[in-house]
Amino acid sequence: MPDTISFARGAPSLDIVDIEGLKAAAAAAFDADPGGTTGYGTSVGYLPLRTWIAAQHGVAPEHVLVTNGSMQADAFLFDHLVSDGDPVVVEKPTYDRTLLGLKGRGADIHMVELEGDGIDTAALRSLCESGTVPKLAHIIPNFQNPAGYTLSLEKRRELLVLAEEFGFLIFEDDPYIAIRFAGEELPTMLELDEGKGNVVYASSFSKTVCPGARVGYLVGAPDLIKAIQGIATNTYIAPNMFAQSIVYRFCVDGGLDRSIATVKAALAERVQLLTAALDRELAEATYQAPEGGYFMWVTLPEGTDVAALFTAAAERGVAFVKGTDFLLEGGENSLRLAYSGVTADQIDEGVSRLADAYRSLSPVTA
Repeated sequence: MPDTISFARGAPSLDIVDIEGLKAAAAAAFDADPGGTTGYGTSVGYLPLRTWIAAQHGVAPEHVLVTNGSMQADAFLFDHLVSDGDPVVVEKPTYDRTLLGLKGRGADIHMVELEGDGIDTAALRSLCESGTVPKLAHIIPNFQNPAGYTLSLEKRRELLVLAEEFGFLIFEDDPYIAIRFAGEELPTMLELDEGKGNVVYASSFSKTVCPGARVGYLVGAPDLIKAIQGIATNTYIAPNMFAQSIVYRFCVDGGLDRSIATVKAALAERVQLLTAALDRELAEATYQAPEGGYFMWVTLPEGTDVAALFTAAAERGVAFVKGTDFLLEGGENSLRLAYSGVTADQIDEGVSRLADAYRSLSPVTA
């Protein structure tokens, strides 16, 4: 079997990780603050990084909690807010780990259709007016995982109106915001909310520094952050100061800006190659090319069995994630392609193998 070309993992390929910059940031962290870098620290995270993040969002440090990756930030928020039977809204489709986390807490999950410009806000209003008001609505606004779609400015404003009118919290899960390589930058819902407390925001350095750093954060009202800080204290006393100190030096010494520029240029090229290859090799596929981020949602003709395609593709040395993984039901003819972890020279071959796998299926499954 040929070497596997993987469109499955949402991680940057090694060639776009700034190894030398991270080495320099690590040395600088030890030189500047050996005690803070090697000590236990506090449950709110490495204090200089907490302050730097707060400044990026125009809030006081009391609004920020730095965690071991944004998934832990998600988990802390869900632990604090979501009890068994609580209604929660997510996008349809949504990140599979979000579904797992909410299922594990017994949430009553309502998937609201994701359109090309973001969640169907009219459908969300109808849900609320029917008497099902969510405890929170989980939204991935920029280059959504798995679809790659971006929430329009109009819908960002509509969501804030709905949150205020019906009294639910918007969980703005935004790890891809910095990786825009086309289109117009949009304000976050956290910014648009202007401190009213209708939004709690999460992001991560996994997509802009490196996944191994495992540094994420929450931004929210101080009373919410204080409550979640208590959960963090009881979970681990403090998160990884070592990693957070290095990420801080990487940010303040210019490494983050350089890394983002490298990642954006590489991913813009990969999207162009991927869409051209799909158009050439698999014309039956429909998709919306993303303006940033790591992922693209691909839909094949009705009746395609993505599970059979998954097996046929694996036999040819190509991997992807089935659309069904991101839904409570449906998605049997869809898949997610991550273009972040493949190098440019692998894309044509990978799509060619995928197309060959599709053509190998019987008319019943393709």
